[in-house]
Amino acid sequence: MTDVPYIAALEEVTKTYHMGTVTLNALQGITVNVEPGEYIAIMGPSGCGKSTLLNLLGCLDRPSSGRYLLGGDDVSMMDDDELSEIRGTRLGFIFQSYNLIQQLNVVENIEVPLYYQGLPAEESRIIATVFAERVGLGDRLYHKPFELSGGQQQRVGIARALVNDPLVILADEPTGNLDSHSGTEILALFDELHRAGKTMIMVTHDDDIGRRAQRVIRLRDGRVEEDIRNG
Repeated sequence: MTDVPYIAALEEVTKTYHMGTVTLNALQGITVNVEPGEYIAIMGPSGCGKSTLLNLLGCLDRPSSGRYLLGGDDVSMMDDDELSEIRGTRLGFIFQSYNLIQQLNVVENIEVPLYYQGLPAEESRIIATVFAERVGLGDRLYHKPFELSGGQQQRVGIARALVNDPLVILADEPTGNLDSHSGTEILALFDELHRAGKTMIMVTHDDDIGRRAQRVIRLRDGRVEEDIRNG
């Protein structure tokens, strides 16, 4: 990893999908730089390219053209194995639907990203327990997902995203399946993570949530329509 001012940088990135005779230009020349510790909300109408952009940032897909630098390394042309390692070691994901493994309990779900680290089982368990306690689930370590509320499941997801000390945390509509009280608690936890210096990028359609972020990037028709700082 090289010493660069941006923790993530997209340079003239495009993403095109070919569906039979139809060509969809999902992203068209996106250039975005992310500084360490920024809290960014990606917003815009349905079909504007929000999810495509998050997938590229999360190394779940590759650009059709342009470059994506993560931690100073060009990940645009990495093969599947390299991208898998990047996802497991440099990125943390928080999903709207939690994406927990139903057969595993809280601490086991949080341990999943640590498998990439090759740590001894006892050490992984200790680390996962610490992160469970950090998000307020110290008394739920051995509960399965179906025994938890939606807010508690999302807290597991947040702990899982943090456990490998990622460069960037990516969240896709993280409060979309939660009631207003649980959603407010999760957003307060996001505020706390931002204050602690974590770099966070969140897709949301909610203007109130967007206003909590430090910076808002609005997309329209696959392009950056607006890039502003709150406050």
